[in-house]
Amino acid sequence: MPETWIIDCVRTPRGRGKKETGALREIHPQELFAQTLNALVARNGFDPREVEDVVVGTVTEVAEQGGCVARMSVLAAGWPVEATAVSLNRFCGSGQQAVNFAAMGVMSGQQDLVIGGGVESMSRVPMGADQSGLDGHNRHLREIHPLVPQGVSADLIATLEGFSREDCDRFALESQRRAKTAMENGYFKKSLIPAKDLAGNVVLDRDEYPRPDATLEGLGKLEPSFLKMGAYRMKDGPLTFDEKAKQAYPQIGRVEHVHTAGNSSGIVDGAGSVLLASPDYARARGWKPRARIIATATCGAEPVIMLTAPVPATQRCLKKAKMTMKDIDLVEINEAFAAVPLKVMRDLDIPHDRVNVNGGAIALGHPLGATGAMLIGTVIDELERRDLTTGLVTMCIGGGMGITTILERF
Repeated sequence: MPETWIIDCVRTPRGRGKKETGALREIHPQELFAQTLNALVARNGFDPREVEDVVVGTVTEVAEQGGCVARMSVLAAGWPVEATAVSLNRFCGSGQQAVNFAAMGVMSGQQDLVIGGGVESMSRVPMGADQSGLDGHNRHLREIHPLVPQGVSADLIATLEGFSREDCDRFALESQRRAKTAMENGYFKKSLIPAKDLAGNVVLDRDEYPRPDATLEGLGKLEPSFLKMGAYRMKDGPLTFDEKAKQAYPQIGRVEHVHTAGNSSGIVDGAGSVLLASPDYARARGWKPRARIIATATCGAEPVIMLTAPVPATQRCLKKAKMTMKDIDLVEINEAFAAVPLKVMRDLDIPHDRVNVNGGAIALGHPLGATGAMLIGTVIDELERRDLTTGLVTMCIGGGMGITTILERF
């Protein structure tokens, strides 16, 4: 099978997703993603006309992120009109899926130079702005799969797995500690580009969300984020969300609400891009690849609990690659909620010292559509820094899906 080579990865800093105070709030999402495109050009010297497509993941595809944010970003970047782009939505896995689809185009032999990435401006287009609800307001679907909000699903996982509030808080604290170390030592610098306004002034040059002074005591004082949500009853239904979860999993006594703002992913703005090429194209231009994609996979799981599918997606991906977890040097598991990586590590027997070694979304934030592309760059950077070979990126996804990518450093 033809290979896909990763030539370069770039990302903006993550800015707090607050419309009043977030550092990136004044930058239109099209302009934010455009900056990653032009950074790839500046760093690698290619003609944008030769890019055969730009695949962009975005979750909330309305307002400023609607109308094919991908194509509009290409135009905002000042690229030639010949350059095309397409937007996609696989919920939180959108950015990673964009990179995987871009890789598939090259692997198929149909394309030679493609960019995959993602963008989400949560300060400007907040979660829920598309008014889709949990299920697109489809009452028939609701009868088949009585979905609950993701936070309640995360608490359901913790309840079933026996993860305590302290377990989740300790994991969160370690994420903050690792992110602090990484930032202080410049581990993100290779892929990180400064975000600028239209006048060219630097607005943000480092991740804004981390709380390096977090303590276990401070985390323990935070109120559960999804307790009231679990007790909420929709107008057209007889059950609360907690009761729906218990109906699907009657073995629990009740849903233990252990997730807080401190042990869940942060709401942030950001964009990331990955430049992929065929070996022939790269060799003709004298490019040295940073990594190659070995295998990709998605897999679904029960949609009420929703966030457990990184496990079967990773198992499927490993099978395609003819590998086991022992063959993987570093792993990035998106920290949507602390219970997610805790379960993935337990089920796949992955030591914590190989997972999210520079912190994760709990400390750094989760710009929904962009995170997957960012994580691919993060793991490549760290493989290079540690002189290791293989990396795996996996994410939980709304509606009960998971996505995994395995790559090998050159």
